[in-house]
Amino acid sequence: MSSLHWLLLVAAGVLVVYAGFVVALIVAGRRPSALAVVCFIPDCVVLVSRLLRDPRVPRRHKLLLGALVGYLACPFDLVPDFIPVAGYLDDALLVALTLRAVLRGTGSELLREHWPGPESSLSLLRLAVRPDHA
Repeated sequence: MSSLHWLLLVAAGVLVVYAGFVVALIVAGRRPSALAVVCFIPDCVVLVSRLLRDPRVPRRHKLLLGALVGYLACPFDLVPDFIPVAGYLDDALLVALTLRAVLRGTGSELLREHWPGPESSLSLLRLAVRPDHA
């Protein structure tokens, strides 16, 4: 099986798990939470793309963001994504650490300026990244 097939299978698996989580939230009566979950990943994609285009972000941080995008797009990870929980935990940790490094160097006001989503999702992202703490 080619790497494209594997990539498509992994992407389909992620979408199925993601959709299942959203459906579970809706069934549990948490429609606003489900909407926030649906939009969180696309909002993060928009955030990274806006940071990459912002001239105030230093080149070394843009290289970090580019490397992050490349790593996430690569079908091979440090911990394979088919391993439950741990497979995606390394990706989430890498995203948080990269955003933390970028935002420490550029300031957390860029996070607010470029975040396209709701304030509740921004609060969650700030908690995960914590650019103002050592």
